[in-house]
Amino acid sequence: MAQNIASISATRSADVVIIGAGPAGSTAAILLAEKGHDVVLLEKARHPRFHIGESLLPANLPLFERLGVAEQIRAIGMEKQGAEFVSPAHGRGETFLFAEAWNKSMPYAYQVRRSAFDEILIRRAAQCGVAVVEGCRARHVDLNDRGRARVAASLDDDTAATWDARFVIDASGRDTLIANQLGAKRRNKKHASAAMYAHFTGAERYPGSRAGIISIYWFEHGWLWFIPLADGATSIGAVVWPYYMKSRKSPVRDFFLNTIQQCEPLANRLANAQLVSDVEATGNYSYAANHSHGKNYLLLGDAFAFIDPVFSSGVWLAMNSAVAGAEAVDCCLRVPSRAASALKKFDHVMRHGPRELSWFIYRITKPIMREFFMHPRNPLRTKEALLSVLAGDIFGKTPIWTSLAVFKSVYFASSFFNFRRSLAATLRRRQNIRDTPTAIKSPS
Repeated sequence: MAQNIASISATRSADVVIIGAGPAGSTAAILLAEKGHDVVLLEKARHPRFHIGESLLPANLPLFERLGVAEQIRAIGMEKQGAEFVSPAHGRGETFLFAEAWNKSMPYAYQVRRSAFDEILIRRAAQCGVAVVEGCRARHVDLNDRGRARVAASLDDDTAATWDARFVIDASGRDTLIANQLGAKRRNKKHASAAMYAHFTGAERYPGSRAGIISIYWFEHGWLWFIPLADGATSIGAVVWPYYMKSRKSPVRDFFLNTIQQCEPLANRLANAQLVSDVEATGNYSYAANHSHGKNYLLLGDAFAFIDPVFSSGVWLAMNSAVAGAEAVDCCLRVPSRAASALKKFDHVMRHGPRELSWFIYRITKPIMREFFMHPRNPLRTKEALLSVLAGDIFGKTPIWTSLAVFKSVYFASSFFNFRRSLAATLRRRQNIRDTPTAIKSPS
């Protein structure tokens, strides 16, 4: 259960204060509590609460077992056996099945309603002895108080509360509390985009085992997603180039619905569907902090970086960063002499995932890469390696890297021999990302 606000004194002490109880924050809290640390988890909202990002990856599943939540997530999830990419230039789609990846032991993932998924994790943290405080927004972190950190927060009733901690973990998501405070947040100049999203009922689903796959639709101004949920709802979103979002003259709801109509295959699947939520929108969609940690703090998940979600990597990157972060913090607190090496290892994990995924994300709109996706081949196990990337299997011991190097070499060679086409695509992409729209926070 959440901690009783009335029991919070003016200042409390803890080994670790974690800001944000999304997948990253709750995962880190569970793991640190299991290691015997006194952990406080601050969450600005009250669960359950809405959040976008419903599509998980197979790499998540072993971690669910480790956290003790596998059966609960299975109960709310819709089995996702793969991902479909639909290209208007080819007039068809291509489905990639996780069962065909290099590691055959992770043949599926789940689509989940995030309100239920995140609540399972935060309640599990409380069961593990974490002091969970909901309705508590962290406002400022003082990182220079004699090697300790002080977190200033405000409760729902505007009461001020302060925690003194040996270590602070920022898992505040796109609020990026510490990165903003330190001026460390940087817009991703290689990939600017904006997003709109909502939930529908009555959307057309594929039959049988394909019912739970995610569909990605490329269209002129970006791409759209179709994520079926177990309760009958479907998450629909559009990730678009800045110039397109800035062209909006109508309310976000109308603009979003008109955007869907520009993608005929998706519009057909929504012909008999009903919009059942507000349409949300946001700009400045891709960013990263210029560092992942300090002496007594670190940044997890979206509090460090957010990349285009075309490969559904957000929740997995967040939770994996929490595993690495918990190991680093535990080492820093128990064996201070090894803190530098532990934080260096953590930093490597934080940069590895976004870097490997971004190589594909930056090129996914180019004709050569789309040809590869629409006509996948498996020489030297290159398709299996690509599927491992799509499954999130990029942090373990699966030996995909030689095959990925082959894939990239073939891509560069094809781009060279199609120089004019590749150059035109590069120039067009640079034009598409030339500006970043002001973030939209209201559905009006």
